[in-house]
Amino acid sequence: MANKKLLKMVVLAMLVALGVVISPILRVEGMCPMAHFINITCAVLLGPWYALLCAFLIGVIRMTVMGIPPLALTGAVFGAFLSGIFYRLSKGRIIFAVLGEIIGTGLIGSVLSYPVMTIFWGRTDLTWFFYVPSFISGTLIGGSIAFIFLKQLIKAALLPKYQAALGSTVYDTPNTVLTDALGIGFIGIIAYLAVLVLVKNLLNMTGAAVTVLPVLAFLIFAAIGCIYYLSKKDGNRSETVK
Repeated sequence: MANKKLLKMVVLAMLVALGVVISPILRVEGMCPMAHFINITCAVLLGPWYALLCAFLIGVIRMTVMGIPPLALTGAVFGAFLSGIFYRLSKGRIIFAVLGEIIGTGLIGSVLSYPVMTIFWGRTDLTWFFYVPSFISGTLIGGSIAFIFLKQLIKAALLPKYQAALGSTVYDTPNTVLTDALGIGFIGIIAYLAVLVLVKNLLNMTGAAVTVLPVLAFLIFAAIGCIYYLSKKDGNRSETVK
């Protein structure tokens, strides 16, 4: 037990260091995709509390060393924790870990960033939904990378081994293709909301664009979910025949 706790701390330190190093990749203010990749990976490997601590430490280091605004915290800690919670509640389904990150960061973190940036950073040109589109975009990119990475670990039968070695819960619940496809479709609803906020509240667009663009965003993810289901379902059938 002591060795597993020590190993957890070592892995946590490695993820914090990795998060600090790779966070500048693809980063603009309000969008840091690789931080979300680290959040989800840590949540799956170590659990919600370690993921929360990891996100907090990365945020503090980035703020202290790199001069990043408080978005380094508001855009990470809520998603990291909810990613671990959703992963546990779903009994080990990766897509729900991704959804937890998207909801925690893309919705909760983005809205709470408004008062934090206004009070502590002196930004007076913001609105409550200013960071919603960029936060959700970042979580979609980082979440997609984490989803593919963790799925490959499952396919190689490595994820359960890593979790067992770390003393984390290993779930026997299969990550079914249908569940993943439905999860991708649900992400489309969040994308719909993000685009709606973008075109209506930030870009001040009117007319058909306010209706068409959010629906288009949803349909894209719905199509991705359908394609994912059909392609993976055929693959599973082929493996069964073999």
